[in-house]
Amino acid sequence: MKACGFNFDTTYTALPKQFFSKLRPNTAVEPSVTILNNTLAESMGLDFSNLTGKEQCELFAGNYLPKGSTPFSQAYAGHQFGHFTLLGDGRAHILGEHITPAGDRFDIQFKGSGRTPYSRSGDGKALLGPMLREYIISEAMYYLGIPTTRSLAVVTTGEQVLRETILPGAILTRVASSHIRVGTFQFAANHGDKNAIEALMDYTIKRHYPELIESHNKALSLIRAVIEKQADLIVHWMRIGFIHGVMNTDNMTLSGETIDYGPCAFMDVYDPKTVFSSIDRMGRYSYSNQPKIAHWNLARLIETLLPLIDDDIDKAINLAEQLVSQFPDIYKQKWLCMMCSKLGLFNSQAGDEQLISDLLDWMQKNHANYINTFLDLTQIDYPTGKIYEQESFKEWYLRWQERLKKNSKSFKSSLSLMRNTNPAIIPRNHIVESVLNEANSGNFKSLRDLLEVLKEPYKDRELLKPYQSLPKPSDQVYQTFCGT
Repeated sequence: MKACGFNFDTTYTALPKQFFSKLRPNTAVEPSVTILNNTLAESMGLDFSNLTGKEQCELFAGNYLPKGSTPFSQAYAGHQFGHFTLLGDGRAHILGEHITPAGDRFDIQFKGSGRTPYSRSGDGKALLGPMLREYIISEAMYYLGIPTTRSLAVVTTGEQVLRETILPGAILTRVASSHIRVGTFQFAANHGDKNAIEALMDYTIKRHYPELIESHNKALSLIRAVIEKQADLIVHWMRIGFIHGVMNTDNMTLSGETIDYGPCAFMDVYDPKTVFSSIDRMGRYSYSNQPKIAHWNLARLIETLLPLIDDDIDKAINLAEQLVSQFPDIYKQKWLCMMCSKLGLFNSQAGDEQLISDLLDWMQKNHANYINTFLDLTQIDYPTGKIYEQESFKEWYLRWQERLKKNSKSFKSSLSLMRNTNPAIIPRNHIVESVLNEANSGNFKSLRDLLEVLKEPYKDRELLKPYQSLPKPSDQVYQTFCGT
């Protein structure tokens, strides 16, 4: 097989052996490429055009391992819905760390590539629908400007996989800055190995926060950096109505990227209590709870680092508590700034928080669509639609207009800020499901069309109308599943 540009320099396997297991992906019976992300490939210095169709299939199915790859699966732990469990890559293999021509480092991971030592009772397989779902959502998040893992390819394996029904098996190739999770630190701490925790901390800092290498207290410095990253990430999610659905500690990365697009979805009607995951019966990971859960997850990370903060455990706990207690205020300030941007307001002033709160209350009371309401406000003229004829909205609109006049910049600048903050298109749940249903039947045209329009999410244009449509009443009772 001809070279396609992979430049592996894998460093994770220099960590203590307890963090990983080296093994090859399973062999796929009859792989077929469903979709290949040539744009992402090009940005990474990869070129698959010289490979035959069969060679591409063999490569992305894991049947052929590119030169320099050293496949392994990671061990980690995690609090899943608040319950601590030892976990690991039960259906994933990292081929290695690819270095781009620009010097950036990315994990290349297969998802759905077979059983590993961490599979427990799982079969190690994945379904075509969930893998295409991750491809769609992760690429949408990237173009929305949100830190995320990305998707390089999806192949069908030629196998049928049993879940609720028998469906086509598939493998996703995921690209990530790393797969280091809060759960990775929890795994090390669970073994009571201070040396392993320190090795992981040093590795994480070197890989993601090199500016902290000379810090006086590296553990505290790392915590501060991760707090900022996570606050920024959750604010982004809230901005677009994204609900992750499974914010377990094993799904919070130290890089600050969104990872694992299983039971995720986007809020249609504004309701802070919105939940889509079929297994989240208590609303733990609802839209409004996401910042609270991020805070909780960060506390779990800090617990693992206590031995490295200070030898005096009481002092370490005190320093840690001081840090983690700052998260709500850090998040709130970032959230307020973001919401002001959604309304075209530069630099928040007294009364802005109330103005925002009143709009959100009105949206919830009137079952207004979250994305469309803010998009309607980006128009020059008063928004059209029966919902906007209410006196309560007219009163709020006048207050908003008066506030806009107090901006230091022009109305044109406000509109520009709003249009760069409020997307014209997101991967709406009912449209994604329709696309996936067609894909499961072997029709991928709608998939490719959707992916193309998602590349320019802040540019409102006529061709977006079908993708801006609201779900029918029958589509509003919507649940997502993890796919395992």
